[in-house]
Amino acid sequence: LVILLVTFIVSFILAIIRKIQFHYSGPSIPSLQFFCFKQGKILEKTGICSQITFGRYMRRGRRLAEDPKLFIQDLQFKKVPVRVYQPKAPSDGRRRGIIFFHGGGWVFGSLGKIFAGGITVIKKEHARLFIQFKYRLAPEHKYPAAYEDCLHATVHFMKNLEHYGVDPARIIVSGDSAGGNLAAAVSQTLASRPDLPKLRAQILIYPGLQALDFNLPSYQQNRGVPLLFRERAAFFALQYLNGDASHVEEVLEGSHIPADIRLKYRKWVSPDNIPEQFKVRGYKPHVPHEFKAEVFEKAKESLSPTCYNVLRDDGLLYKKRLEDNGVPVTWYHLEDGFHGIISLHDYGGFSFPAGKRGLDSIVNFIKGLY
Repeated sequence: LVILLVTFIVSFILAIIRKIQFHYSGPSIPSLQFFCFKQGKILEKTGICSQITFGRYMRRGRRLAEDPKLFIQDLQFKKVPVRVYQPKAPSDGRRRGIIFFHGGGWVFGSLGKIFAGGITVIKKEHARLFIQFKYRLAPEHKYPAAYEDCLHATVHFMKNLEHYGVDPARIIVSGDSAGGNLAAAVSQTLASRPDLPKLRAQILIYPGLQALDFNLPSYQQNRGVPLLFRERAAFFALQYLNGDASHVEEVLEGSHIPADIRLKYRKWVSPDNIPEQFKVRGYKPHVPHEFKAEVFEKAKESLSPTCYNVLRDDGLLYKKRLEDNGVPVTWYHLEDGFHGIISLHDYGGFSFPAGKRGLDSIVNFIKGLY
């Protein structure tokens, strides 16, 4: 009886929260997400449901309204569900193909959760085909499941470009947050595939690209800023790697990386590579805690080239490494932004100005690729 009563109360609370989430007109979506995060931890501690189950429930419900200008089709590429958005307006030639991997910490996301910014990209110019992938999620499917889904589906698409009228010289791989991680990993793999067209560009939106150091300046400065807290970044990474986040505190303190490996990667993953302007506020150099071999065993896959693992500094470090290897990089910084801001574009009828500027910068970057 107690269990039934608690379940009823929780269900009632969930219904109220979801009603607020999808109908509230105020500017405090990040605060609401923080509230939902706390509720998820409480429900997990009481044994009612896991944080991830609660989070998936809360992220349901956003659907794309019918648009007479778009043709939308659900397909499968190598058994990976995909949704293809294509303008109905005829194109003068072959279209640009934009592949998008959704974010969500590798544990959230679906084809029903629309990246509204991607739809805006299509509407800004009708000569594009936009594909959203639904990769397998952690912790049910650990690394490298998500990466393999994204890679295999992308290769399938690239081998069938003619069917979709896509120009092989105009393919872009993109993603936000965890999706940016997957986009970078897929791009790196495809760079060594001479049998496939060369990617025109990769677009990484606040990507997670390393798991060596969770004490870089941006992690310290934004540790408690929604939508992605510092602790959550490590939690999601561990869920993706092995479905076990029990060592999250040790990972946050740096006990998961042995000294020799830390030294090996210091050339690329170091606060020394972060511009001084980003170290002025709230940053103190961190001395890693004592190395623990059992924690390293849980997190060692994070060192894999295909598992690049708040996230401003990850992008800055990746930018420097690409430039060191002669790759041209366009970097756009939203001074008043936060993690997830672009995915909230036109969310519930409102948008953050910084998110619109970020989205406009993406559109302008794509236009400049001709």
